[in-house]
Amino acid sequence: MAYDKEVAGRIRTMLSGRTDVAEQKLFGGLCFMVRGHMCCAVSGRGGLLVRLGPDAPAFVFSEPHAAPMEMRGRIMADYVRVAPDGYQNAAGLKKWVTRATDFVETLPRKAKKAPAKKAPVKKAVRKAAKRPQKK
Repeated sequence: MAYDKEVAGRIRTMLSGRTDVAEQKLFGGLCFMVRGHMCCAVSGRGGLLVRLGPDAPAFVFSEPHAAPMEMRGRIMADYVRVAPDGYQNAAGLKKWVTRATDFVETLPRKAKKAPAKKAPVKKAVRKAAKRPQKK
C-alpha cells in the first residue's frame, strides 16, 4: 500500500516555514525529519506515525484513533500510530504534528552525515570487466 500523498502534502505545507525539515522515504512511507530526527511519517500501511518520546503522557494513547506503534511485534515506546480518522481535519493533523515537533525540538540537533565513500575497485576486477566474454 502506498502512503497517502495528500496527507504528506498537508504536512509538508504545515512544516514549510521551517528550514530544518527534510523528507526521507522510510517505513514504506514518507518520513519528515526535523533537526535531523524523525518527527512524523505518513505510513505506507495507512495512518500517521508520530514521535512523542518515551515520556509521552499516558492519555495520548487513549485518545480516539491513537494507539501505540507496533513494529514486528514490538511496541515502539516513543511513537504513536494515528488512524486516518484522527487527522482528517486540519485541526487534528495540526495537533499531532505540533506534538511531534514539540518533542523533537527538545532533542539536540543531529549533525548531517558525510556521504559514504565508495570502496576502490581492485585492478583484477577492472581487467575482468574489460575482457571480452567467451560464447
